[in-house]
Amino acid sequence: MIQPGPSGSSVKTGYSRLPTPVPILHGLPPTALRSVNIVLVEPEIPPNTGNIARLCAATGSTLHLIEPLGFEIDDKRLARAGMDYWKLVDWRRWSTWNQFHTHLASGSRLWFIEQGAPRRYTQAAFRPDDYLVFGRETAGLPLALLQAHPEHWLDIPMANPEARSLNLSNCVAIVLFEALRQVSNS
Repeated sequence: MIQPGPSGSSVKTGYSRLPTPVPILHGLPPTALRSVNIVLVEPEIPPNTGNIARLCAATGSTLHLIEPLGFEIDDKRLARAGMDYWKLVDWRRWSTWNQFHTHLASGSRLWFIEQGAPRRYTQAAFRPDDYLVFGRETAGLPLALLQAHPEHWLDIPMANPEARSLNLSNCVAIVLFEALRQVSNS
């Protein structure tokens, strides 16, 4: 049986009515979601970048891709993972880290997410317009970059020391939603 949902949409169910799911960031105006940037430094795996692009489209986050990329932008695997969301993504392509870095507005804050950090991502106080920076799937971020910014180096804890790493798109989602949660409550 199909019943109208609370917002007028149809919900197929055996029950008379199901509530419309409450967004994780309920009450947050859409413009407030456009306040966090995702930076991928030399991403290598097209499906990861495509999934992250879809995440950026859904949250209104800006995606920054820093070359070299491990794939072509027209790669079918990239398009498939991003589905038809690429047209909804605000994204930029930078030829080098330095080119990206010199275009940052004064006072921009970069958060470097990588294993071995002195603190967890949940201990950061995120603000609108922050940049969440993630490295290559196989090598992460350069150690010199992390050591130059220890106060903004964050990690995601893992309970099993034998697990080498988490998937890049999962890491982006974990930290991005914590940042959006904080920004929406500020």
